[in-house]
Amino acid sequence: MAVFTAADHPLRARQVCEAMDVAFSPNNINNVRLKLKRLAGRGILTETEPGLFTQPRP
Repeated sequence: MAVFTAADHPLRARQVCEAMDVAFSPNNINNVRLKLKRLAGRGILTETEPGLFTQPRP
């Protein structure tokens, strides 16, 4: 969540991996994408466009 707090624009899963210093393997990127989708489904994040995630702004 700190990655999204520091970002001023929506992020893709690859950008989140980069910010968290996670290896850029397709498996890692897909796992992060699935976790972001789950957070978006719970209302913690918002998916502004397919593949772009951000925190909801009041």
